[in-house]
Amino acid sequence: MTDLLAARSQMAMSLGFHILFAVAGMAMPLLMVIAQWRWLRHGDKAALELAKRWSKGTAILFAVGAVSGTALSFELGLLWPEFMRHAGPIIGMPFSLEGFAFFLEAIFLGLFLYGWDRLKPWVHWLAGLGVWLMGMASGAFVVCANAWMNTPAGFDLQAGEVIAVRPWEAMLNPAAFSEVLHMLIAALESVGFAVAAIHAWALLKNRNSRLHRMALAISLTVGGTAAVIQPFSGHIAGDHVAHVQPIKLAAMKGHFHTARDAAFHIGGYPDVERAEMRGSLEIPYLLSILAFMDPHAEVKGLTAFPRDEWPPVPVVYYAFQIMIGIGSLLAGLALLVAWLAWRRRALPTDPWLLKTLVVCGPLGLVALEAGWTVTEVGRQPWVVRGFLKTADAVTPMPGLWMPLLVFTGLYLVLGVVSVSLLKRHVFASTLPGVDQEVRDDVA
Repeated sequence: MTDLLAARSQMAMSLGFHILFAVAGMAMPLLMVIAQWRWLRHGDKAALELAKRWSKGTAILFAVGAVSGTALSFELGLLWPEFMRHAGPIIGMPFSLEGFAFFLEAIFLGLFLYGWDRLKPWVHWLAGLGVWLMGMASGAFVVCANAWMNTPAGFDLQAGEVIAVRPWEAMLNPAAFSEVLHMLIAALESVGFAVAAIHAWALLKNRNSRLHRMALAISLTVGGTAAVIQPFSGHIAGDHVAHVQPIKLAAMKGHFHTARDAAFHIGGYPDVERAEMRGSLEIPYLLSILAFMDPHAEVKGLTAFPRDEWPPVPVVYYAFQIMIGIGSLLAGLALLVAWLAWRRRALPTDPWLLKTLVVCGPLGLVALEAGWTVTEVGRQPWVVRGFLKTADAVTPMPGLWMPLLVFTGLYLVLGVVSVSLLKRHVFASTLPGVDQEVRDDVA
């Protein structure tokens, strides 16, 4: 294993692990405060039990995410010193603001967890709202820094050195809005459906549990609404990529040759050696429409760019196919549930639907990972597009397979600890003084 491959593998594993906890910190507090709001408005003990369970889950996931995020910060300095040397002075501000938002989130979470009997009810609820808002802000600032890697801005170069840094311009770079919007909605969608799957599974065991019915209704409302909105934010992101990163667009779509009336490919195999798509279903004009809102627009193909600047096309293409496939599936499922609920004037809990939710629930997280694969791998061979290549940013330190093994072990331990804590303190917890129906356990 080369050092560059080991470094890239370690970052991919670390980011793929951490993002699961990051999106939980962005979305779980919203579910928590919705449940508490219902308790405050209607005095529903099931809502109170649900808010407390979800607050425990939020705390556990927040703590583990803090550990994995700290490990990531060490990896940036350990593995990518040249990237930090060039990028640090430019995008230090969004990282600093992310840290500020993170600490505020921790403060609000502490107030919420220990303030049930110490704070006035609506003040306590506002603390929970602060957890959600700071979690979303923290994620947004990090994504702004990532967007800068795709569309670097806010600095000048003189003799290869960075001068005249403009931090606001760097943070609010051309890709920032589309990436932040897409990511925040993706967090709500993926976590909403994952939580819905857990409670759907519980309802299959006990169809009479009000707690799980309410949990399913809240999580599906959040996740389903996000799923229906997400294609519109995806179009905004895709439009930006088409104009600013045409080579990434070509890799995402398996588009090898510049053409007007460009077709959209579904499935198949991108044959890089022959520079052609094989075995795919082609929808005429659709790529030109999606990219430029014109069925006859010219879309640049991969062959219009130097071969050494191509990203790993099959990886990017299949990741994109997985992302849009799952996104379409979840949006359709959300519309189906909404239609059934509208017709019946109640939350549908048919066994076939609950089983479908159990199966589809984790797919949102798969789509999330696939989307980040498109973003990161699609930028290769650049770590900062047009400015710094990945091979030039890696540390010269040999033997990078060793930290790869160490961090892999760390994440395995964190994963096991997370599941164990959630099972013990969230899925099987009960509170005294709550009706037996409400205290029905998930596990």
